[in-house]
Amino acid sequence: MSSPDISVVICVYTEDRWEDILAAVSSVRAQSLPALETLLVVDHNATLLDRLSREYKETAAVRVLANAGPRGLSAGRNTGIAVARGAIIAFLDDDAVAERDWLRHFASGYADPRVMAVGGRTMPIWASGRRPAWFPEEFDWVVGCTYKGLPPGRVQVRNVLGGNASFRRTAFDAAGGFATGIGRDGDKRPLGCEETELCIRLTRARPDAILLIDDRAVIHHRVPEPREHFAYFRTRAYAEGLSKALVARSVGADKGLESERRYTTRVLPAGVARGLRDALLARPGGAGRAGAIVAGVLTAAGGYVLGSVRARMGGGTFTVAEIENGTESGPGREGAAGRVHEGGAGR
Repeated sequence: MSSPDISVVICVYTEDRWEDILAAVSSVRAQSLPALETLLVVDHNATLLDRLSREYKETAAVRVLANAGPRGLSAGRNTGIAVARGAIIAFLDDDAVAERDWLRHFASGYADPRVMAVGGRTMPIWASGRRPAWFPEEFDWVVGCTYKGLPPGRVQVRNVLGGNASFRRTAFDAAGGFATGIGRDGDKRPLGCEETELCIRLTRARPDAILLIDDRAVIHHRVPEPREHFAYFRTRAYAEGLSKALVARSVGADKGLESERRYTTRVLPAGVARGLRDALLARPGGAGRAGAIVAGVLTAAGGYVLGSVRARMGGGTFTVAEIENGTESGPGREGAAGRVHEGGAGR
């Protein structure tokens, strides 16, 4: 059976990550299973758009596009989806590099026609060269990486993680695109959960859909120095609570918090116990890790409570784009990313 064609979408927004962007593209071009194309979607940055267009003007397999929707990661992804030609669309963060067999492992997951999404394992590259002693592996999602507690191997999951994920093109036909108003927009609080909301919406539209994580599909994600500090840890945990409240209000707490219940009742208590054990054995960072887990839970819970109140008062809304096949944006021009539906509180 031949492998499906895969389009890779990389959303970019700042020249500060220029070398990271080039490394991300190079890692895609070095895949053992070649990508059909790499789509670089630039988020409302004319200087970066022009610079990347010149960098890749003679590289046929790389296309540079302007985000055709509102500022933010979700709209950028939707722009890439709308123009992608592959049967599978993969997403890679702009500050990450993929291992050589990344796409090959993604492709193998789609042998079963019921599989609608395959995610992978994301490993942190710490700016300081090593994990901070206080930083618990159970909270690696704070820095966009795979966290301790996820089952190993190729397993079925509720949702994949957006920076290292792939979907069938038909998944977006069934469920629409990524929601704007949930995830990051480059300037505001570090929100998330847009891939969670999409995956729940997908399985509602296609009840037979299977979503997988294959931990052989590995990328390495750069963690900048400011994100190694507790201040960012706390801010990101709070923002996650806000985001989860919006998702739960939209899709219901049963689905919206299904995975989180196991995480908070099993994974995190075990992490606290390990931290306290390490502290008793005088191992570095044990007490700090236990304390960070407790602080992270309380901070995320606070964000969730406030987000729930805002949602009930009508303050939390998002939009879901209906992706239109063949819509295309090129360097310097914009195209429609799809029709928009309102969602959020009470949806």
